[in-house]
Amino acid sequence: MGQFIDIVAADGFTCSAYLAEPVGQPRGSVVVLQEIFGVNSHIRAVADGYAAEGYLAIAPATFQRVKPDVELGYTDADMQAGFALKLAVDALPTPGVLADIQAAIDEAARRGGGKVGIVGYCWGGLLTWRGACELRGLAAAVPYYGGGMTTPEEAARSPKCPVLAHFAEQDNWIPMDTVAAFRAAQPGVEVHSYDAHHGFNCDQRGASHPPSAALARERTLAFFARHLG
Repeated sequence: MGQFIDIVAADGFTCSAYLAEPVGQPRGSVVVLQEIFGVNSHIRAVADGYAAEGYLAIAPATFQRVKPDVELGYTDADMQAGFALKLAVDALPTPGVLADIQAAIDEAARRGGGKVGIVGYCWGGLLTWRGACELRGLAAAVPYYGGGMTTPEEAARSPKCPVLAHFAEQDNWIPMDTVAAFRAAQPGVEVHSYDAHHGFNCDQRGASHPPSAALARERTLAFFARHLG
């Protein structure tokens, strides 16, 4: 069981973050980026899962600048509320939420004492991709079905660290032709797709697909083991 801590961004903004620590010395650290539903029980469970694998995990509340203490479920009403909060974050002046993610990376490095990776889901997948391209201190990045990251603008970015990307072949939000274009534009990115729907990693969603989630997790853990030491 983890705990919430405060982290401070470069502009002085204080952001809440969920911290899950392993037993013994961390083998590295992982920043976990939420979906549009807040640092809810699912995201906390994901962070706890990485801690169980020996990593120090930090999940920053990426809605904090527009609304604190967001914890949504997965109903249609929750989705509408989450989309509205995402749009509010998107409207923040540059660098916006990336400043809080950088603060989480820095805190993870300070507390863990080793290399730092980042993993994110849905909106968090897009932010993971942007973080890999724009932020400092990352040794590996793993976006899961990052909504928007296969657009030409995003595919034209240059990651600063190794990237492993997971996509869903039945994803209504991310057409597979755009995934193919992303793969062609980013030959250095390891891309995998799964016979599943958007959100397949989340066991609280109707789209949950345990076989795909297990395979993606196995690949992610192997990727982090390779790059985080």
